[in-house]
Amino acid sequence: MELTPRLRLSNWLVRQGLTGLPENDLLRGFCERCRAAGMPLSRAIVFIDTLHPIFEGRGFRWNDGESNEADMFEYGSTSTGDANQNWRRSAFYHMLENGHEEMLIDLADTSHGFSMIGELAEKGHKHFAAFVHRFGEAGTIGEMDCFYSYWTTRHSNGFEQAHMDALRELVPVLGLAVKSAAQVEIARTLGRVYLGRDTAEQVLRGRMQRGVTEKIKAVLWYSDVRGSTAISERIGPDEIIPFLNDYAQASIDAIHDAGGEVLKLIGDGVLAMFTGENMGGAKRAALRAEHRFRHNMRVLNDRRENEGRPTTTAYVGLHVGEVFYGNIGSEDRLDFTVVGPAVNEVSRIASMCASVDRELLTSTAFRTGLDAAGRNYLVSTGRFVLRGISHAQDLYTLDPAVAADEVVGGKYERYLAS
Repeated sequence: MELTPRLRLSNWLVRQGLTGLPENDLLRGFCERCRAAGMPLSRAIVFIDTLHPIFEGRGFRWNDGESNEADMFEYGSTSTGDANQNWRRSAFYHMLENGHEEMLIDLADTSHGFSMIGELAEKGHKHFAAFVHRFGEAGTIGEMDCFYSYWTTRHSNGFEQAHMDALRELVPVLGLAVKSAAQVEIARTLGRVYLGRDTAEQVLRGRMQRGVTEKIKAVLWYSDVRGSTAISERIGPDEIIPFLNDYAQASIDAIHDAGGEVLKLIGDGVLAMFTGENMGGAKRAALRAEHRFRHNMRVLNDRRENEGRPTTTAYVGLHVGEVFYGNIGSEDRLDFTVVGPAVNEVSRIASMCASVDRELLTSTAFRTGLDAAGRNYLVSTGRFVLRGISHAQDLYTLDPAVAADEVVGGKYERYLAS
């Protein structure tokens, strides 16, 4: 590749990296421009580790012809099992162990025993060039410490010297653009995982100033696992976190599926909210989440019972009120959350579930805003003065007839979906 097209491609990578072009589009654009400039690329894969609670990293593919392979893939941990064995057989593992940054392989030679080489040769690729570009300590985030790539050609003589010179010069620029995109995705992932989906978007849009809040009306959810302290004292230490995770997953999945926002995990409790211009719709969404939560709990308890592990139930309190939503805390430690009397009230409502032996309680304000059909599904459990709340109110629960008679697709479910 001549100097001029190399400079053009380098400039294109920089511009697209700054604009935030997705990684698969970066790779495709890079490969197509290389081929247009005379480099006989036939396949390329780039990948980079990330910071994510499930995936170890993400990779991207390009082929010179039609393929049923996805142009983006995610991979799990390579530290155990078959994934670890495959990783140890890869050219990249060999390069890291031996301190190599580059490796060229004639694909007709299988004596080295690296994985994937035989498969590439069967598909007509002739030569293989792999690179490992390491990051410095300041540029490393968790396991994201290298940019890996490999490139193949079908040309019988392999990559010419000019082609290799171009790859050596240009692949680091591609790596920088991919790393930039990966860091943005890491920021979004950390925000979603630790702050919540909507809250993360608020922060990433720049709402980080201390004391900046907005007053909103929201449906509030507070759920609490029943008897978790006693169960934690009976089970082994290594079972406590899986126990809490199982029941947190059941509630969080239900809340997210119904369009809610999980604001905070408080021990084994979950604080969430449902918002919208139509509070009636937000309340139905909260009831839909509670209904889904009970289904998730039944499935979870069946599985845990079959595994011989302890099971439990959970309480849910629902309320509606005005809250302040935004940044609260010190100059160097902020929490983007909701505060206000309504937040305290919903937690008190949830705590009353044990006293009246009900798994769901809602406030009078929550029931009042529902339509006639919704109000008919909720019945009073009595009038109470909640601790720290000055006024007495009726608390409502789901009509026992609904729980006893409803089937999948029944009237209550159809109401929730409306």
